[in-house]
Amino acid sequence: MPSAATAPIRDRVAALNWPALTAALDEQGYALTPALLTPGECAHLAGLYDIRDHFRSRVEMARFRYGLGEYKYFANPLPDAVAQLRTAIYPCLVPLANRWMTTLKLEAPYPNSLDDFLVLCHEHAQTRPTPLLLRYEAGGYNCMHQDLYGKIFFPLQLTCLLSQRQVDFTGGEFIVAEQRPRAQSRCEAITLEQGQAVIFATRWRPVKGLRGFYRVNIRHGVSTIRSGYRTTLGIIFHDAK
Repeated sequence: MPSAATAPIRDRVAALNWPALTAALDEQGYALTPALLTPGECAHLAGLYDIRDHFRSRVEMARFRYGLGEYKYFANPLPDAVAQLRTAIYPCLVPLANRWMTTLKLEAPYPNSLDDFLVLCHEHAQTRPTPLLLRYEAGGYNCMHQDLYGKIFFPLQLTCLLSQRQVDFTGGEFIVAEQRPRAQSRCEAITLEQGQAVIFATRWRPVKGLRGFYRVNIRHGVSTIRSGYRTTLGIIFHDAK
């Protein structure tokens, strides 16, 4: 039998403790996985950053006041590991996504497969792939934001760290900020290890109040990198206009 590290990515995803991850997402809007990618897979993906043919666009964050660093959106076809993660994780999150939508009395449920969901995106002129690599060097950071690219969006996404913390870089914690109505924002600084992912709410999550459920707005970003280089993989399930 293959070890967890050498098992196909779909099997690693299936083996995750999804009840515990779902509970964490319900409770705090984010959840940490164990390592989903091996060091070799992380190094391979990070090494793609300088190969232009893999990407459809490059964004210098300072130009748009997004922060300090840069990121590149993958072109189709996506690298195999990225496509496998995106395809395998999506259906595991659909039950929670649909429950959140039902709880908040919002739009129709999401389809069970990523392919069917992407058809819906394309029907709304959202045809450009959104998985991306982000790279920061010392002094870099990412301002708090939401990854919304059109009318259609999936309410959960994930980030996977490709670099080695304390070896390739220091600082650079993943930040989640939650803003409830008529209250100050609450922030969490999350430390990731190489190959580990954080799954988090794209835009909001439902929270139960005295008069039923209400939406809590969530943004995410990255704190300042103190030294070295930090590279991450972002997997967003909806495509962009």
